Amino acid sequence: MSSVIQSTSTTLSYALRGKLFYGWYLCLLFGVILWIGTSPLFHAMGIWAVALERSFGWSRFQLSLALSFTRIEGGLLGPIEGYLVDKYGVRRMVFIGLLTTGLGWVLFSQVNNLLTFYFAYLVISFGQGIGGWLALNTLITNWFSKNRSLAIGFANSFARVGPMAIVPILAWLIDPDVSGRPGWSITALVLGIFVIIMSFPLTRLIRNKPEEYGLLPYGDADKDGRPKKSAYESINFTVREALKTRAFWLISIGHGLTAMVLVTFMLHLAPMMTDKSYSLQTASFVVTAYTGVTMTFQVIGGYIGDKMRKNVALMLFSMCLAIAVLVLVLGPTSLFVAYIFAALFGIGFGGRNPLASSIRGDYFGRANFGKIMGVGALPMNFMMVIGPLFAGYMRDVTGSYSVGFLGLAVCAFVGSIFFLFATRPPDPIRKNEFSV
Repeated sequence: MSSVIQSTSTTLSYALRGKLFYGWYLCLLFGVILWIGTSPLFHAMGIWAVALERSFGWSRFQLSLALSFTRIEGGLLGPIEGYLVDKYGVRRMVFIGLLTTGLGWVLFSQVNNLLTFYFAYLVISFGQGIGGWLALNTLITNWFSKNRSLAIGFANSFARVGPMAIVPILAWLIDPDVSGRPGWSITALVLGIFVIIMSFPLTRLIRNKPEEYGLLPYGDADKDGRPKKSAYESINFTVREALKTRAFWLISIGHGLTAMVLVTFMLHLAPMMTDKSYSLQTASFVVTAYTGVTMTFQVIGGYIGDKMRKNVALMLFSMCLAIAVLVLVLGPTSLFVAYIFAALFGIGFGGRNPLASSIRGDYFGRANFGKIMGVGALPMNFMMVIGPLFAGYMRDVTGSYSVGFLGLAVCAFVGSIFFLFATRPPDPIRKNEFSV
């Protein structure tokens, strides 16, 4: 039996040694998994919010609570999710995550009150948490040492291809102002069944680490495949060692302050536009516009991150987010201004996204990447609770998003300063250790 397993492993290892490094195929798989796993909610949450508001009459604050509950869940479970990814591997966790997400959508289709809505939203979020962004970024980090930022940027960019089609399609399917459409309930049910069906074939293509197949991360082998000393990471930090560094906290807080801007607009942009008498379909086109710009700048941001100091690049892209919000709030109400916002927002979102992951891999190494990312999710997710709630509450109280959105612009600016000061930490000093 062992000889059969060894033979299979050898055959698979040989198959992975193609002309194109297998890690690049995993970048494409990264995108496809996020198309079905996270895009229908993460990028279209504002579309669902409008439909549910019309169906049940819930306030913006009540709708925002669902997102906030998931951020609390993500903050509490982040370290556990990172530990599970490092212990059991990306493939297994993504499979479980997709199954859970699909089940969550089936539950979502049966929502008839706030409690069932919150529960279904939590189930979907839990599935996305254990099998989504953290797990897949860990996968790419495992496969790349050289050009890590570019690889993560390319993977995230490809992941944005799906939402450009998915968001307008969902808006068409669930638009409550047009009769004869399937509606949000049937759409959620079909979506859940589809995710469950696709979970097995997609995850069979995942390979956790190159070393498991006799390969090395991209950049760690010479042209003949022999190991070489990596110039891209010198040591692997433990979680405890990372927690003692200033860089860990500056990155985590900077990430949280800018991420709260992103999730708030993903939830509230479409409702804000419908408040201004734009149709839900028009709002979806603005979302598609910033998604398209984001897709382009995922790659550009990754390339820039491999050419200059990542903390400086993160500062610049985060500043762009702050400017985008100011343009939307202080500019005149027009579609032209909305699309200017979409362009600036997409530049900031896209450029920042791969760097926020790759900087941790560069600073702290690959061995405990999932755990370190998971622990870093604690402060990040708790800050992400505040943004949507604050914006929704201010809209309910004042009838406008202006005050809430201006506060978020300040948060993005402060987050950019945190990134600027997040310089590379010195290697940890270890007693009785002659080599690392």
